[in-house]
Amino acid sequence: MRFHIVTLFPKAFDSYLNESIIARAIKDKKIEVKFYNPRDFTKDKWRRIDQKPYSGGPGMVIQALPVVKAIEKALEHSVSKSLNFGRPMSKIKTLGGLAAKLKQKIKIIFFSPAGKQFDTAYAKKTAKKYTDIILISGRYEGIDARVKKIFKTEDISIGPYVLTGGELPAMIFLDCVARQVEGVLGNFDSLEELRISSHDVYTRPEVFEYKKKKYRVPKILLSGDHKKIEDWKSKKSI
Repeated sequence: MRFHIVTLFPKAFDSYLNESIIARAIKDKKIEVKFYNPRDFTKDKWRRIDQKPYSGGPGMVIQALPVVKAIEKALEHSVSKSLNFGRPMSKIKTLGGLAAKLKQKIKIIFFSPAGKQFDTAYAKKTAKKYTDIILISGRYEGIDARVKKIFKTEDISIGPYVLTGGELPAMIFLDCVARQVEGVLGNFDSLEELRISSHDVYTRPEVFEYKKKKYRVPKILLSGDHKKIEDWKSKKSI
């Protein structure tokens, strides 16, 4: 599974990708994460990527062309990786039907508050169907909507709220999809959604005291009766 992230702020991902499970998954080559900064695809010396919106209004809009070029680069990298060689896009295009077939395994996501609600079911389907995910992270007042028309992207929302940029949604999407990739969690049974798992969990000690009040582990979890414990977990999970 390869994640291609189009963002103006790739360093925003450093702390998350370099820790814990995701860092291990990258090191073990279970997943790959690559960044494409639209500023790298501009021609002026200021690397400007934004302009005032048509129809007026506050803020600035990210121009379409730098983002288009960044996505094209991500597509080129995706197809090259799938073919296991590094060729420029001009060579890849000559492959005709094979390149087209490979592109069917690539999903392009455009984060938007108005998009389809992201959930675990969507993550599972994505991990099963695609080899490469291109995540477009917007900023400011957004990205010129013509980008979506060119690549027929899918609008996805990670929640009923508005954030300052698409970097956090991209991290959430990556995390949720990556954990569906076999080997990322080490033990695939660690997926909570594949087993009966209570929202409440406990560990040792059996009893601890805080401000003169004792807090105990539920007796059912100490009973050794696996059937009753599973029933308890099932009720709690509901």
